[in-house]
Amino acid sequence: MTPASTASPILPAARLRGRLTLPADKSIAHRALIFGALSGGPSAITMRSPGRDVLSTIECLQKLGVSIQQSGERYEISGRPWRDAELDCGNSGTTMRLLAGVVAGLPFTATLDGDTSLRARPMERVATLLRAAGAEVTTTEGHAPMMVVGRASLMPTAHTLPVASAQLLGAAILAGMSAKGETSIETPGSTRDHSERMLAFMGVPIHREGPVTTLTGPARPRPFELTVPGDPSAASAWLVAAALHPDAELTMAGVGLNPTRLALVGLLQRMGVDIATRITEVRGPEPVGEIWVRGGNPLRSVKISGGEVADLIDELPLIAVAMASVDEPSEVRGASELRVKETDRIAAVVAGLEAIGAQAEELADGWRVRRGRPQRARITTHADHRIAIAFAVAAVAGVASAVELDDPGCVAVSYPGFWEDLGAVVA
Repeated sequence: MTPASTASPILPAARLRGRLTLPADKSIAHRALIFGALSGGPSAITMRSPGRDVLSTIECLQKLGVSIQQSGERYEISGRPWRDAELDCGNSGTTMRLLAGVVAGLPFTATLDGDTSLRARPMERVATLLRAAGAEVTTTEGHAPMMVVGRASLMPTAHTLPVASAQLLGAAILAGMSAKGETSIETPGSTRDHSERMLAFMGVPIHREGPVTTLTGPARPRPFELTVPGDPSAASAWLVAAALHPDAELTMAGVGLNPTRLALVGLLQRMGVDIATRITEVRGPEPVGEIWVRGGNPLRSVKISGGEVADLIDELPLIAVAMASVDEPSEVRGASELRVKETDRIAAVVAGLEAIGAQAEELADGWRVRRGRPQRARITTHADHRIAIAFAVAAVAGVASAVELDDPGCVAVSYPGFWEDLGAVVA
């Protein structure tokens, strides 16, 4: 159901039904590829429909000298990064920050760059962490291009992260694997724990206790095989769409059910949505299963702030659409980090909400929103996949009377099959 052109409208669906298999969890896929490369292999990763961000990580690893051979959904990895390279990270902040951590602990130099959007995102935070461990890192006025001159052995360091970020945590962990001794990383709030789970699964001495992750280096992951579960961030689109639609019942199969990724499930339950999860297997270190959601319930307003923001950071544009379906005002505060994502997501979300008829107010660190009168709108996505998906959901669920996106193709960054899956659930 890809819009045929920028003028093709997305309309409210009569009903939503279906059972979906989602693209590979990109948070896990990035890490599996990188850890597989550091193991030296042979390692193998099976992943469904990786988005452009994950493909950027593959291409960068190959430029660093790693062999990655694809056969269908299987990617076989052998060899470690070993040579200087100029790396194009595309739109992927995860690729740039994690690979900066990799290069910091190896005896060669890499320049990491990306598209216009990625060049606008802050990189001095990760540079500061890596400098503290002994690497030489130069940014361009705090942004990419970023040059990392690595060392064969870094210093064990006690880091305190400035923000709760799994990308910064992952970069510090990767650098710590090249240090002789104990590296500790303290975060000011909760983050995803995929790096810790996966590295422990691969034999690296690492553990998390409360806000502190500790590992002992030097450490090298052992080779492995892993099937990457479906992405719960991709599932979020369907959870919100079904929650808002009066006649909806959807099931997502084979989804990662890591507890650090299920904050949206809890939030929607708090708003009154019928949702259930069921673990059916464990793939490597990650629980996997099904998420079921049914619409038709009136939703309650909600306020989000503090530590909950970090747990929901990627889903907040979708949550804003859910908030716009409720008569009473809802609010997000403490989310200023959204202003330095692929675009200024606070400004983009509020502009989109106003365009579809919601009553929305932009705040310095979030927004306040309530139901308005649904109307037709043309949405400027700023080439941001999460903005595009959120306002497509607004139209399908009837929060907007119709939506036209200026760049429907940008969803491929994280969810290449989004339009096909949308066509399947509305058919």
